[in-house]
This record gives sequence, C-alpha cells and structure tokens, in this order.
Amino acid sequence: MDLRDLFSDTKKYLNNEVTICGWIRLHRDQKTFGFIDFSDGTCQTHLQVVYDEKLTNFSDVQKFLVGSAISVTGVVVESKGNQEIELQASNITLLGDCPEDYPIQPKRHTREFLREQAYLRPRTNLFQAVFRVRSIAAYAIHKYFQERGYVYFHAPLITASDCEGAGEMFQVTTLPIDKIKGEVDYSKDFFGKLTGLTVSGQLEAETFAMAYKKTYTFGPTFRAENSNTKTHAAEFWMIEPEIAFCDLEGDMDIMEDMLKYIVKYVLDNAKEEINFFDAFVEKGLKEKLEKLINSKFVRIDHKDVIKLLKEAPVKWEFEPVYGGDIAKEHEKYITEYFNGPVFIKNWPKDIKAFYMKLNPDNETVAAVDLEVPGAGELMGGSQREENYDKLIKRMQELKMSDNGLEWYLNLRRYGGCVHSGFGMGFERLLIYLTGVDNIRDVIPYPRTPKSCDY
Repeated sequence: MDLRDLFSDTKKYLNNEVTICGWIRLHRDQKTFGFIDFSDGTCQTHLQVVYDEKLTNFSDVQKFLVGSAISVTGVVVESKGNQEIELQASNITLLGDCPEDYPIQPKRHTREFLREQAYLRPRTNLFQAVFRVRSIAAYAIHKYFQERGYVYFHAPLITASDCEGAGEMFQVTTLPIDKIKGEVDYSKDFFGKLTGLTVSGQLEAETFAMAYKKTYTFGPTFRAENSNTKTHAAEFWMIEPEIAFCDLEGDMDIMEDMLKYIVKYVLDNAKEEINFFDAFVEKGLKEKLEKLINSKFVRIDHKDVIKLLKEAPVKWEFEPVYGGDIAKEHEKYITEYFNGPVFIKNWPKDIKAFYMKLNPDNETVAAVDLEVPGAGELMGGSQREENYDKLIKRMQELKMSDNGLEWYLNLRRYGGCVHSGFGMGFERLLIYLTGVDNIRDVIPYPRTPKSCDY
C-alpha cells in the first residue's frame, strides 16, 4: 500500500498488518532494536518503522544504508513519538542496496549542491514538495480549461516564425556544424529554411481559436537569452489560452479567474506541502496565497501608473518614464500601494509586440500585465489586432517582413474576429506558489547558459 492512503485514514489501518515499499531516509540502529525513517514518495509525511531482534534477519537489517529500497511488513500502532502512528515491523526485505557514498545523506544540503545532483534531489524533503506541487498545479490548469470547454492545442516546438520578434531563438539544423561559416544556404537544410525552437505557441494557438473559439497551449518553450538571473531559463513551460469574441476586459476576467482557481486548488490539494513551504521556505506564504484568492484585482492604465509612481514619495533607482517599461521596484510599489494584485493595461505601443490591438489614441495598445505582491509580473496578455490592414501597417512600421507569416495575416481575412489571449510562465507561477525563489529549483532539469546536464 501507499503511505498516502495510510495517512489519509490512520484509524482504518490501526492495529492492522500492512506491507509498504519505499526508501530509507534515516536509519538509527541500536544493539537490540532500530528505527527507520521511511518514505515512499506518495506524500510529504514520512513513517517511522520500528524493528527489534525478533526479526530473523535482524543483523542484516541493521546494515541497511540510507537510500536503500526496502519492503516492510508490520502492524500499524500508535506512536510514542511525534507522529500519530508508526509501523512495528515483522519483516524487512532489501529490494535495492545503496552504498555509503550515496550523495543524499540525512543532513542539510544547499540548493546549489542539489542542482548538481538533479537526478537525486526529488528524494529530499524540499524537492519532494516542489515537484508534487508542480504536478498538482499542472493538473489544476488542465482541469480549469477542460471544465470550461477549451480545446487543448499542442503547439509545434519547431517553427519558422519568431512570435516575439526578439531573434533569441535556438536554431534547429541538420547541417554539419563544422561547415556552418559565413552565409548559410538553408535550402540544403532539413526543412529547406531557417527554423528554430519555439519561443511561444501563441500565433499557432490563434488559428485554433478561430475554429474552436476557446483553446489553450501548455508546453515547453525556449529562449536563447544569455541570462543567469533567478527567473530566466533557456527551457521553460508556458500556459497560453486564446479566446475568440473576447476583448481585453474579458481577457482580464479570465486571467483573474484562472489564477484564483489554480491557487485555491493547490491550497486544497497540497496542504502538507504548503504548510512545509510556509514553515521552512517563505514565512507567511499560506496567508499570501489565501489573500490573493479573496482579492479583487485592480485595473489601471499604464499612464496612470507612471503618474502615480512620479508622485510617490520615493527616490527611484530607475526613474519612471511615460512611454517606458516599469522596473521591479515599480512593480513592488504598485502592488503594495493597492495592497493586492494589479492589472496594468493599455501600454505604449513602442514597447509591445506587433500583433497587439492598437487603441484609438494611436499611441497605446490593448495589452495587460498582471503584477502580484511579492513576485511582480506573473502574466501578460493582449487583445490581438483583428484588422488585416492595421496589422500590415504596424508590421511595415516595424520594418517586419510578412514572409512566412501569410497564414497568420490570413486569419484576419478568413472570418477574423475580436480575440484575445495571454501567457503565464509555469515556473514563475511555481515560484509564487512555493516561495522557492530560483527557477532552477522548480523545474526538474534546468537548462541555463553553460548548463545542460542529464
């Protein structure tokens, strides 16, 4: 049986015999008895296994080392220690031995060290909690959209279009690396043209929104950005819904509703993990998440945010500028000022992507960023430009070629309509949910500059 089932209904199993399989997390052997801290990975709680010299293989069991896989049969009894129950073993069988040089010994390890042992770190308390929350949050995302009639769309990972226009794509090629010098003839490459790993599934998702009305992607994306900050990785996961017949206001409604749903689902279904993070990672985390669920998200124009920042009694490291982006210090101030999450909308067109809907003032676009307390920007979205001529004009202003984007432009010609969408980095959400502040610690195998192990 699983520990998850055992701890969910301890009274049912009390004084009954059970068999469990898992791993030794800690082993304290005495002359005539011993204690094993046992985990099977199905829940955050460990079980104390107690054994004595009545075991036929007592002397062998005393030699079992930390990390070993074992099977234990015994009777569930009331614990004399901190736990409600423990297991009085009648049989312990070694299923997989472990040597003394096993890296994950029962002591405090730094997160930097555990990144070097990424294939073993899920066995530690912290990462057991992190990756279980990752699993629960991923399920909540699918559950939210599936319950509301969205079609799950698998965006291509290899693409010839750069959604962001940033040129920070990983190139995909079958050309011999030693022969790639100077100008490259991509007609001889596998796809016959320059291709790369996707930076976003948005453009392709829009094609499905024009057929199904509501669609979403949830998959890996890639950025060849040479950054070593705590919030950047070369490979990460994105949630990107696209909704037809939806304007910017409707987009924000969905963003708020979805985030509250996911946070509540995690609070309800990962109670042990959230309590663990609240106690050992970020004090006040649970209160922060509960407050978000009960908050009304403020909506404010970018120009009004800049005005508020300029009038603030604060000496800024980066002076707020009309028509410019806002810095981390500004995001923090705004969420503290409004005491909750804030939608900043209607951004200057010159700092936003080509596909965003131009507002009547001809200076701003119907774009929005969601800022949350303690994390800053968590989501970004926009109403997409549905007018073919205006989109062409905007691309020309930016000196963008429509080569390879004809299909995207044709969406505006073939029954186009008002539509909107947004994107949320899954790992940024996990940083917010767990309090673990480095993206390398919320993704199983991080891909960062000069680091691609396992």
